[in-house]
Amino acid sequence: MICPVLDPTPVGRRPSPFAAAALGLLFPGLGHLYAGRRGRALAWAAPGILGLALLAGMLISHAARQALVASVFSPDTLQALLFLDGLVFLYRLAAIVDAYRVARSLAPPANEPRGHAWVAMPTLSLAGLFAVIMALGLGHAALARDDRIAYDTLAAITSSPSAPGVPTASALSTGTPAASEAALSPATSALAAPPAPTVVPWNGTGRLNVLIVGTDQRPGDSTFNTDTMIVASIDPASGAIAMFSVPRDTVGVPLPSSWPAAAQWGGVYPLKINSLWTKANASPGLFPFPDATRGAKALEGALGQLLGIPIRYYVSVNFAGFRTIVDTLGGAMIDVQVPVEDYDFPETDGRAIKLYITPGFQLMNGDAALAYARARHETNDFDRAQRQQRVIVSLRQETDLLSFLDPTRLQAMATALSSAIHTDFPASELPALVSLLETVDTSDLRSYVFDPPVYQVECNNSSLSCYYSLSPKVAAIQQAVRDAFTVDPALERSRQLLASENARVWVEGGAGIPGQADAIADYLDYLGVPALVPPVDGGRADRQTYPTTVITFYNGAEQRLPETVRVLEAAFGVPITTTTDPAVTVDVIVTTGKHTPALVVPNQ
Repeated sequence: MICPVLDPTPVGRRPSPFAAAALGLLFPGLGHLYAGRRGRALAWAAPGILGLALLAGMLISHAARQALVASVFSPDTLQALLFLDGLVFLYRLAAIVDAYRVARSLAPPANEPRGHAWVAMPTLSLAGLFAVIMALGLGHAALARDDRIAYDTLAAITSSPSAPGVPTASALSTGTPAASEAALSPATSALAAPPAPTVVPWNGTGRLNVLIVGTDQRPGDSTFNTDTMIVASIDPASGAIAMFSVPRDTVGVPLPSSWPAAAQWGGVYPLKINSLWTKANASPGLFPFPDATRGAKALEGALGQLLGIPIRYYVSVNFAGFRTIVDTLGGAMIDVQVPVEDYDFPETDGRAIKLYITPGFQLMNGDAALAYARARHETNDFDRAQRQQRVIVSLRQETDLLSFLDPTRLQAMATALSSAIHTDFPASELPALVSLLETVDTSDLRSYVFDPPVYQVECNNSSLSCYYSLSPKVAAIQQAVRDAFTVDPALERSRQLLASENARVWVEGGAGIPGQADAIADYLDYLGVPALVPPVDGGRADRQTYPTTVITFYNGAEQRLPETVRVLEAAFGVPITTTTDPAVTVDVIVTTGKHTPALVVPNQ
């Protein structure tokens, strides 16, 4: 009886063991196929083929592909990938060695019995096998290194940053009057911290509100002034995003009533809001949070109280690290809508330079993007807040989140991110956050800067002991936040242009109708036109017989206020008039008439 022989060695072919090992390095089973062992080749290739098929099936579906990308940002996934990398290494190593052994057994030297193929292996053949194994090991070691870098980076970003040192009284000075400073009794810092309130984590539904904090803390600084405070609010259902900028000079921000600080200071924080982080770190008895997160949680809670929304997480960005991130990403394409000038812009080495950024789309490196976001001497903090929002949106529009894991720049990106960013967003929930960011429609951004006169009352008078500060109109701010995803985007764009023009507008009553001028001024404030009723003669015009509205632009102001011209003409349905009068110090005077439309602020 003749038994069949499986995978017989082809007559006259002497497979190279080195070639079999090298082909096994390319894919398990190729070396066996080369040696003529088809059945063995299929057995070794099957796990690899099944794994690739599973991966391909996941990548075909857009939703599954997004979930796969997002999962890479989970520390648990990265640990699992590290373990899987080890298993795949062992699987491929076994396939390579077995392919080498099979080929070697099929091609013994002429004077060596077939059964003793491993008795006297030539040194050159062993060296070839060692080289293949080294190549395999180096490849998997590189993957393991990148995996570990990504894991350590996520751990560094989501770990609690060390709190700045407890500041002295002088370090807390923020230009606030001494009387208000004295109200912050230092004795309260010694009180024991009360139990921290329970923060309900975001569950993936409802608006996600995240505080973005920009800081410029330098070596040796004991303060942690948060000069940039932007709350990003994302609606998961629609992918819409709104950004709310709170000016750093805002005083009297309401505090949650459950905090001892609220009882201590009459329910509000009496200093400028950019100092709250530092003050909270120095006052454990007033703010019920752990030492490592007290400053961040205090700012989250206070701004959440001001805006009327729960802010559960924060992201702090160090300006110096931000510059490195932009450079590592290859720059940021930013739409500079109006020229930016700063004739006293501080360089990193302490020098002051004359800065001018021309309008138009520009690819900016880290230094240029940071300068664009920080320049303020020739503009103001409100314009700067709008530019900072534009930089954030530009970076998100251009950045593929998976590019953060690009092996060619992973180390540089990891170093930049670790030094520049901290967040209290749970590391286990990062995949959900990444998935949400992938759906955000940045082209439909709702942008708000809570500036005067619509959202704040401005004070810049040392005789009133207020120096420069802003007092929030809490009801107006909270109304804007509630309406953020329902308000007309065109109205918000117009408000931004009007804020940049910053026209000086008076409204005078010219029809003898009580309250008419005040109502019109309120409506213009709602549109974004900063309007006031002059105190002279109770806001009465030169006569009370005007039949219709008269809009007068003085001294060429119409040339630099095109959006103000458009909005006023549209609101009242009449063309503007122009005149020259050096005695008039405002840009526009709106005189109401008998037939002026009754314009009322909606929802108020």
